[in-house]
Amino acid sequence: MNVLEIQGLTKKFGNFVAVDNMTLNVKEGEIFGFLGSNGAGKSTTINMISSLLQPSAGEIRILGKDSRKHSRHAKTNLGIVPQDLAIYDDMTAYENVAFFAGLYGLRGKLLKERTEEALEFVGLGDRAKSRPSTFSGGMKRRLNIACAIAHKPSLIIMDEPTVGIDPQSRNYILESVKKLNESGCTVIYTSHYMEEVEEICSRVAIVDHGKIIADGTKEQLKAIITDVKDLSIELKPGSAYSLQSIGKIPGVRAVNEKEGRLSIQSDAAVDNLNRILKSLMDGGAEVKALQEEEPNLETVFLTLTGRSLRDQ
Repeated sequence: MNVLEIQGLTKKFGNFVAVDNMTLNVKEGEIFGFLGSNGAGKSTTINMISSLLQPSAGEIRILGKDSRKHSRHAKTNLGIVPQDLAIYDDMTAYENVAFFAGLYGLRGKLLKERTEEALEFVGLGDRAKSRPSTFSGGMKRRLNIACAIAHKPSLIIMDEPTVGIDPQSRNYILESVKKLNESGCTVIYTSHYMEEVEEICSRVAIVDHGKIIADGTKEQLKAIITDVKDLSIELKPGSAYSLQSIGKIPGVRAVNEKEGRLSIQSDAAVDNLNRILKSLMDGGAEVKALQEEEPNLETVFLTLTGRSLRDQ
């Protein structure tokens, strides 16, 4: 069963086409990764699914019903964890969750139970009477999630839920996503951290220039780039070399450097390793370690879009 169906979805802002005739299905029980660099159309699509924007054309169906014709049905079955925090500092954690749950029609005893349950789920049960102004960034993110899940939606959209938080809070949130999924929720997950997507998502779609350019399991997407090999070269501190020279070697598609480690993407059919090493040594670099890495989602994204997921 498809929890979400998008057919021919288009959004125009004047002459600019932000989302271009997009078609996409999300199945019940998935943690679905929805990836795109800034400006790719990802956020516009999410805003249309959540009814914050009206489409220029196309159809969105949630649990089989048109979201515009059955807006209450769509609203009840959808939870949104926005990238920008949607919580009120002048209300307690409990009051924040109860306020948002009340917008979905929860009242009385059920409202109290669901609010307490949501706070316990995100590990904030003991801070129910505290105001978010006293919370760390990670705690605020967790409260944001509690506000979105108290009404127990069938589909939850998490838009960059781990932005700007510490690793411990990030791990807590990722575990929470898995638990939500295990409890029966379907999750659409967006992130600029590809390792998160690798860890929790069962299927991934990549959007670029308003179109879905790839959609499948992680294994299916990695199979797209069997013609690419990734080399990781660790250099001794102080090594001198020219990225530009390496980039000109036949077969080399991309070169990146971070903290003394070179990541080189190259055509698998071209035997150019000796030329790469010679270029490094001619420039005065000393190689500590060399490894050919298996393709990952970051490589797929870079190959298909021409840029890193984290490019701003």
